[in-house]
Amino acid sequence: MKLRNLILSGALAIASLSVVSAKSHDIVITELTQAGDLQLKPGEYKLKLDGNNAVFTNVETGKSFTTAVKVQHSGTKHDATAVDSTSADGGNKVQSIELGGSDTVLEFGAE
Repeated sequence: MKLRNLILSGALAIASLSVVSAKSHDIVITELTQAGDLQLKPGEYKLKLDGNNAVFTNVETGKSFTTAVKVQHSGTKHDATAVDSTSADGGNKVQSIELGGSDTVLEFGAE
């Protein structure tokens, strides 16, 4: 019985680690915005990192959009999720996104 409890505890610990790594970040897009090869319409999105891909899920529609990113680590933990963008062609172009609660920076359009 103790061995079974130990195995179940270990499985629960492994499952909880995968949930922690799948953390999503809330961002709001206020105008047409280019992020990598995506054109994101205004709205609220949940952003999740999946390997070297950023997955944007529109909160209202539930539709997901994926684009490649370059993942960097700044060495300093970010207090909040922050989007660095520039104005271009009647909209915005995302340069990078700092993920709050981590030292991760997603770079868009970087080769």
